[in-house]
Amino acid sequence: MTPTAESHVPVLLSEVVAALAIAPGETHVDGTFGAGGYSMAILESGAARVFAFDRDPDAIREGQKIAASSGERLTLVPERFSRMRQALSQHGVEAVDGVALDVGVSSMQLDRAERGFSFQSDGPLDMRMSREGESAADFLNNASEEAIADVIYRYGEEPKSRRIARAIVGARPIERTGQLAEIVRKAAGWHAGQKKDPATRTFQAIRIHLNEELQELEGGLEAAEQVLRPGGRLAVVTFHSLEDRLVKRFLRERSGAVPSSSRHLPERVAERAPSFEGVAKPVKAGEAETRANPRARSATLRVARRTRAASWSNARQETSE
Repeated sequence: MTPTAESHVPVLLSEVVAALAIAPGETHVDGTFGAGGYSMAILESGAARVFAFDRDPDAIREGQKIAASSGERLTLVPERFSRMRQALSQHGVEAVDGVALDVGVSSMQLDRAERGFSFQSDGPLDMRMSREGESAADFLNNASEEAIADVIYRYGEEPKSRRIARAIVGARPIERTGQLAEIVRKAAGWHAGQKKDPATRTFQAIRIHLNEELQELEGGLEAAEQVLRPGGRLAVVTFHSLEDRLVKRFLRERSGAVPSSSRHLPERVAERAPSFEGVAKPVKAGEAETRANPRARSATLRVARRTRAASWSNARQETSE
């Protein structure tokens, strides 16, 4: 079972598979099925079963061929990965041996102009992973200038967010990705030949906001903590600093190394028993991979192993009840 010419090989594939340490008879979760790269690699690495999640109906529909050829070892789940605990329970699965999360937008979504995630090819201003709810055009044409500026600053870390938001409001209605990109470039004072297109940060910010990506990531990490059995492996690939900081903070907290109230004092031991251990140093893509796939340049893999301790998320829920 190998990827077709139309599918996309995910970044850090061999590193993720190695981190999962897949053994025959195990059950693993691919939290972001996309074109099926991770799922196929897990299936090929051993006689394991895979539950693959994706909220994008296109990914689920196009993955049916892979599922059909898997000998019933691949189950596609049309759901957000933050709900993996509930979804797995519906399939009679209470614990798994590995969880892989490839966070953010997929290459499939970026490469299809009609999805509106990228300005590389002009298309409708959409950006909805699930194809439901508010689109990017809806948000930009109806939100206040202040709300747009806040989103661009918070999720795009764009220092010229207010100037860009003012230009967006002044150019309404905006319906196309190419139109938005030109508005952002003009407002930011960018010209061809400059190193980084400022439209990148604005597109990222709007996409993260619409799809609640950071909230979803936080929920996905907690869900993974709940479903991983003792010794189970977690592998998370992120693509920008906002995501990576969230994962780093989660693993540091759950592994027992919690920042003290002062940077001049040593780290204190967490009051709860650590739910993760073996937190490895972050892994970056090698030179050969970044040459073959520029998207890999910004990727970071973080890995950890589940302990026998109770889930912190469950403990918090029990305390609040």
